[in-house]
Amino acid sequence: MAQNVTIKGKAHSSYAGKVIQLFYFTDNVTLIPQKENQDTIKSDGYFEISFYSDHTQPVILKIENVVSKMYVQPDFVYGITFPELDENLDRKNDAELYVNVGVIGADSTELNALIFDYQQQYNQLFIPKNGKFLGRNAMFKRADSLKKLCDERYRKINNPYFKSYCEYSIASINSSLSRGENFLINNYILNKPIQYAHYEYMQFFNTFFAGYLNVVASSKKGQSLYNIINVKASYSLLNAFLKDDKLLKNDSLRELVIIRNLWDFYYNADFSPDAIEKIISDLNQASVVPLHKKITSTMLVYFNKMQAGTAAPDFAARSKDGTIGTLNTFKNRWIYLNFFSTKNIESLKEMPKIASLKKKFGDKMVFVSVCLDDSLSSYQNFVKNNPKYDWNIWFNYDKTISKTAKENYFVTGTEAYFLINNFGYLAQSPAPAPSKGIEFKLHSIFKTGGKNTKTGIR
Repeated sequence: MAQNVTIKGKAHSSYAGKVIQLFYFTDNVTLIPQKENQDTIKSDGYFEISFYSDHTQPVILKIENVVSKMYVQPDFVYGITFPELDENLDRKNDAELYVNVGVIGADSTELNALIFDYQQQYNQLFIPKNGKFLGRNAMFKRADSLKKLCDERYRKINNPYFKSYCEYSIASINSSLSRGENFLINNYILNKPIQYAHYEYMQFFNTFFAGYLNVVASSKKGQSLYNIINVKASYSLLNAFLKDDKLLKNDSLRELVIIRNLWDFYYNADFSPDAIEKIISDLNQASVVPLHKKITSTMLVYFNKMQAGTAAPDFAARSKDGTIGTLNTFKNRWIYLNFFSTKNIESLKEMPKIASLKKKFGDKMVFVSVCLDDSLSSYQNFVKNNPKYDWNIWFNYDKTISKTAKENYFVTGTEAYFLINNFGYLAQSPAPAPSKGIEFKLHSIFKTGGKNTKTGIR
């Protein structure tokens, strides 16, 4: 699991000695980029970056302000070339300059090759010849032609990600052309699954539902959206306000639309950031959709300036022997910090995996688990019944503490993970759970062995 994606690259000689970084998006709603790994390009241009991914997704490769995007699938080894910048590009400012990587040895059915082929078909249809202007009706016809072309050209392709890539890239074209709400709803939303992990699906989703709460509010009489959000800051009222909308009958869809719009509203001067934060916190607690909890947790971390690269808050908590432990005790050490509860089954499933990580990395870093139970006795029983959990397992609340660990880290539920570097800064916030790939991150930090034997594209 630790090293299931590897990118082996050959960059142009002009990049020798520079650092190439790999970023991914924490989710497809907030689109907050997370730096996952990096390598220094050798004098001969070679570099290698490995990381963990549990789904197909785009990643961003960046050398200074030169940027490229490619798609990766789990259990693949990619060989790529990173080309020299076009000499005609203006390199004097700090604007991002985009290049296309080449994928070595990719056959015509590999995802990046398929996407490149799709882009060629798109360009042939939508880039006007001789600067000729294309009217709206002509654009509609070309969008339909592109769909027919894709249906025929890729009918034997079985890659589900690419099938959705074509469908929702064309959906975004139709949306940008204002094809009509009913057309877009019937073709791309109703009776369709929500593809949270699919970048192109979520790009269409985000665009289609941008400002949707304002649209619903404009058609309603009585209580205003402004009053529900800014004055009452009530998630339950907001949910009820939207429940009878024709598109938002589905609970999961309605909740995701609320999340998407509140993310935008947070940066809108018409709405109170504190009120948005409270509603998102309440939604995080109320949601039964794990991915909604994850997205809203990321939002809350961001709202509270707990981004990677900022100082990790210190805290004090009750230790196993009843004394008070503080995070500052472990200054100059890497720390994997997690919050759990004996009432939260999913968080308990991660504890044996933390024990395994402790065996592998315990000489290189510190593990700290904070129990968020309301009852001290349940915490004490857990510690007593699990003597093999031999790391720092602390209790969140103590009467001598004015502000708890949970409050300092803005944890709204009963499960969260953070990785803190040896300088006292958040390296990943939130960090992956043990079952979601933190082990590889630790391997890459401490350069422990282990090679990927699963081959994809070389």
